[in-house]
Amino acid sequence: MQFLLLVYPDPELLATLPAAEYDRLMRGCLEHADELKSRGTLLACQQLEPPASARTVRVRDGRSTVLDGPFAETKEVLAGFNLIEAADIDEAVRIAHEFPWIRYGSIEVRPLHDMDGERRRVGAKVVAAPA
Repeated sequence: MQFLLLVYPDPELLATLPAAEYDRLMRGCLEHADELKSRGTLLACQQLEPPASARTVRVRDGRSTVLDGPFAETKEVLAGFNLIEAADIDEAVRIAHEFPWIRYGSIEVRPLHDMDGERRRVGAKVVAAPA
C-alpha cells in the first residue's frame, strides 16, 4: 500500500531551533530519506516553498478567483510530503515517527486511493505505467 506523509510543522516551534540544530535535523532527515529510498520504502519526497509563495485557486458559480497564500487559517502549514510504501497504516505511522519534524508540528498519514480501481469504476481507460 502507498501512503502520503504530509508534514505540517509549526513555524513558531521551528523558530525556537538554533540554525545549527535545524541544519543537523535536516541533514539527518535527508540521510534517513536516502536510507528509506535505498530500501524501496520512500518513493518520492519534496519540501515545499513557504505558504506566502502559494496561490489558492477556485471556481464558484462560473467565477474564478486566485488568492495569495494558502486559504486555510491554520497555525501549522503544509511544508512537504513523503510518498511511502508500507504494509499497512500502522507501519506508515511508525515510519512517520522516524522523521524529526513530528516533534515540531504534525505528520498526517493518509492512504492513497486506488486510482486504477476508480478508473475502472467510472469507465475511464486504465493507463499502463511507463516501463
